Amino acid sequence: MSATPEIEALRVSPYRDGGAPMTGEELIAANPYRPWPARITSIQTLTEHEKLFEFRFIDENIRNAFHHQPGQFVELSLFGVGEAPISISSSPSKSGFIELCVRRAGEFTQRLHEMQCGDIVGIRGPYGRPFPFEMMKGHDVLLVAGGLGIAPLRSLINNIHDERSEFGKVTIIYGSRSPQEVMFRDQFEMWRHRKDFDLYLTVDHPDDGWDGEVGLVTKPFQHLEVDPDRTFGAVCGPPVMYKFVVQEMRNKGISYDRIYMSFERHMKCGMGKCGHCQIGHQYCCIDGPVFNYWEAKNIQGSM
Repeated sequence: MSATPEIEALRVSPYRDGGAPMTGEELIAANPYRPWPARITSIQTLTEHEKLFEFRFIDENIRNAFHHQPGQFVELSLFGVGEAPISISSSPSKSGFIELCVRRAGEFTQRLHEMQCGDIVGIRGPYGRPFPFEMMKGHDVLLVAGGLGIAPLRSLINNIHDERSEFGKVTIIYGSRSPQEVMFRDQFEMWRHRKDFDLYLTVDHPDDGWDGEVGLVTKPFQHLEVDPDRTFGAVCGPPVMYKFVVQEMRNKGISYDRIYMSFERHMKCGMGKCGHCQIGHQYCCIDGPVFNYWEAKNIQGSM
């Protein structure tokens, strides 16, 4: 079967000037603005508005060369529609595919939600500054997510899960508006029954079957025991959430430089060229999207 015009338009020469074949890494670096064709291989409906998509690069060299770290994002292209930055939800420890959790919130995401397994998109990246995974090893980790903020934190949580012996106490707090909007329910059930994970789920508006916390995502902090000298915090969620969650972490004694936040700004190019995600003198797409609180506190207009 011949390649589609969209895939043909994305091809680059697989050879160096001397005639030797390029590696996957060299192909990606040859044009960082070029999205690489990827096929949708799985679609999972999480809620009424969110779906989890699995993608596999068509070119085996690109598939083997693509490596990311928790907290990074990619630029996703829908041919004839546009391009958008999406946080990677899968763990770096799983190779051969990447997962993106996408909320239906506009024309681009609506078109993506209408796509089916087998459809082809373009992906370039990964981009951005990740969570300090290696630095967190040997420490306790407190992860707090609100709403769609669980998508980038899921990559970090699953990475910790796959290297669990490298970490101390792991606590996960996830807040949602209602039980119907809780994402990744199967994984939460798994984490709930593991003795080496402490899980707290909270919603603003419970239903009759809800057996978790009721209230803001900060409520579980009331009965958390934290060793501040050995704890890292990771936060992602709606902007209004950060101030209150960080204050709770500070109340537990966690230092500013060990509280890491993922900022969701209106990124475009992913490479610090277009200026859409500028915060003060920095660009969220290359200086972030992960900042520690001390850095964020000193960026004009960020907090």
